[in-house]
Amino acid sequence: MTSQKTPQTMKPATAAKKLGVYLEATPAEFQDGVVSRDELNALQADPPEWLRELRRSGPHPRPVVAAKLGISISGLARGGITEALTTEQIDALKAEAPDWLERERATQAEVRREAARLKNTNPS
Repeated sequence: MTSQKTPQTMKPATAAKKLGVYLEATPAEFQDGVVSRDELNALQADPPEWLRELRRSGPHPRPVVAAKLGISISGLARGGITEALTTEQIDALKAEAPDWLERERATQAEVRREAARLKNTNPS
């Protein structure tokens, strides 16, 4: 007896995280439904205009904001950034270069140096 395979689905929040977009900025039909693995793959392979626009100008989720600023998510919180930012807001922060951002970038650079040092001294 063979059973039919049911398609693997995920919540919109999971799909948004995998796509690197802020869920609240996605279209209502995306937020209200479920996303199958095939639909997610199709969105990644050939993104619709709304997805391209979100990736281009935001608002971006905190992990993307942190990456664009070159800091950690914890660094964002320490800097008082708790919500999603647009690309324009991120660029403005970079141009402004507040003290907290410079400190967090230095901290992140040190963390990366230490990780690289450990990798080179402890090859596994």
